[in-house]
Amino acid sequence: MRRVRERVEEMAEYCNTEVVLSVVGGKWKLLILRYLLQRTHRFGELRQAMPGITQRMLARQLRELEDDGLVNRTVYPVVPPCVEYELTEAGRSLGPLIEQLHEWGGWYRNHLQGQLES
Repeated sequence: MRRVRERVEEMAEYCNTEVVLSVVGGKWKLLILRYLLQRTHRFGELRQAMPGITQRMLARQLRELEDDGLVNRTVYPVVPPCVEYELTEAGRSLGPLIEQLHEWGGWYRNHLQGQLES
């Protein structure tokens, strides 16, 4: 397993928030997980859904999510190669949290807009 960051097992027990941020933190992981909550996606579909992400970064983020047990990767032996990504049970368990963060983001955007108009 490839790891650049501290292993979850080695993190302090009193800081579960650090574990969450380590596993799903960053610009793209929550967005990837949100798309995968909708359904299984092929690599190209995820790439199209997030035009700001590079192919290399998407592959890296998916690999980390797979290493952390949140995403399953299935490779079909066809030409051209077909690779699909789907959430594991652990990945699906993030659904309510991701939806709450999405709703809060909308609220906060409106809140800021209201302050700018005042």
